[in-house]
Amino acid sequence: MDIATLLGIFGAIGVIIAAIFVGGSASSFIDVPSVLIVFGGGLFANLIKFPLGETLGAFKIASKAFFHRPASQQQLIEECVDLAKVARREGLLELESKEISNEFLDKGVKMAIDGHDTALVQHLLSKEINLTIERNEQGEAIFKGFGESFPAMGMIGTLIGLVQMMSNMDDPKAIGPAMAVALLTTLYGAIMANAVCLPVAQKLAFRSQEERGNRQLILEAVNAIQEGMQPQVLESLLETHLPEKQRERAANDAKAA
Repeated sequence: MDIATLLGIFGAIGVIIAAIFVGGSASSFIDVPSVLIVFGGGLFANLIKFPLGETLGAFKIASKAFFHRPASQQQLIEECVDLAKVARREGLLELESKEISNEFLDKGVKMAIDGHDTALVQHLLSKEINLTIERNEQGEAIFKGFGESFPAMGMIGTLIGLVQMMSNMDDPKAIGPAMAVALLTTLYGAIMANAVCLPVAQKLAFRSQEERGNRQLILEAVNAIQEGMQPQVLESLLETHLPEKQRERAANDAKAA
């Protein structure tokens, strides 16, 4: 579970709610027409941009912002080097009995064990990387769409409220509810966009880049294992994916060992 995402969303919304309670009556910030305009209108407007299936699927992709914990690249490197040592010493077939933690790495190693050509393995794995990133980017785009639709509907609600208010200036009782719709729709739209949808879209983009980096590392590792590269050389090759500080730390740990 990604604590940062949960902490960020609940923290942002919690601060807003706390300010509402401290400032006065919370009931004045609840308005059903405003909810319908922002949430209902925003949802249906987004369905114009994206098909229903992809919109519903985006919520599953969004779970990566909350629950996805990718393996660290250092862990992947260590696992790939261990596999390379076994393959170099005992042959590729010995990897069949090895338990591999990463699903994508496991798939690449199994294709290598089955004797597929190196170029074919690289092609299939590269294609899977591209398709996975494409799906992630689609989910990101849908949440960005929500981030655009909710404030837009909030602005529409504000205009509706102002029209209702201006058309009932002779009735003082109607001015308050109309003004509430005018202001609260903008508030709801801004909260949903800036405290939920756009931050989730950015986190999905971050996770997508993480996943791309990990899979590119695995792609190189599988290719090197198939070609029988020495484990020490493979380790040096894969460590180029690490930030400089992590590379220095890994080198110091190796010297200490």
